[in-house]
Amino acid sequence: MKKEWQRLGPEEFPPLLTELPDTPKELWVEGTLPNWGEVKVLAVVGSRKYSQYGKDVCEKLISGLAGYPVIIVSGLAIGIDTIAHKTALAARLTTIAVPGSGLDRSVLHPRSNVRLADEIVESGGALISEQAPTAPAGLHTFPRRNRIMAGLAHAILIVEAGAQSGTLITARLALDYNRDVLAVPGSIFSTNTTGTHSLIRNGAALAAESADILSVLGLSSEQETRPLPLTTLSPRERALVECIALNPLSRDEIIHELALPVSEVNTLIATLEIQGIIVERGGELHLS
Repeated sequence: MKKEWQRLGPEEFPPLLTELPDTPKELWVEGTLPNWGEVKVLAVVGSRKYSQYGKDVCEKLISGLAGYPVIIVSGLAIGIDTIAHKTALAARLTTIAVPGSGLDRSVLHPRSNVRLADEIVESGGALISEQAPTAPAGLHTFPRRNRIMAGLAHAILIVEAGAQSGTLITARLALDYNRDVLAVPGSIFSTNTTGTHSLIRNGAALAAESADILSVLGLSSEQETRPLPLTTLSPRERALVECIALNPLSRDEIIHELALPVSEVNTLIATLEIQGIIVERGGELHLS
């Protein structure tokens, strides 16, 4: 299937990106760009060799942004980038990927995330690159890509980063561009958090919960201002929610009520939990 790309000149760039001292000459876009004036953009980056803690905290922080006008930008790389994009999709947040290659699927990097790239576009998000569509990734393209992620964002969230992590390049660029930087604290025994702890010591905002991110983005985290995104649910997700609307049910009871395969019900539950719509307590599923 032939992909359609849009070529943007500097006059068509997102406003924040025009502030960069080294603005790209052009951008190639696949998918749908948002109305930049109506959203806040959060870039999420972290280690390729993430820990289970890093995965859990990335999913928790991003899923807590569901229902808010926040767009998640990341680099489509293996690791925290992939988790950020997938969690945003599950939470019904628009996500934008900035790969280090061109956008043609014959060169898109990494190859393992070609399907994820398709899902991002299909869900209403976009792929952005300054590389021509068929240009392959190279060692020099990733630092250049990082400046675009930092330039697009109002704030950058660093989930995990070692002392020499390439993730810190994005953090330094963000500071150079006068963007807010948030970092997730972690174990003092983990080499994956040496870089994030250094950022916090040097003034980065500590990100321990989604409200910390919303505060930096200038959004209210008051629960009553956050609409439950039920209108965006698929028919089967809504059916599951309706099952437990009056009384909490166990997984077995939900499987019986919905008459669906166990694997599909488990996927529905996981998706709704990531969105913060349901929670499991005492072996039963409740509305959050």
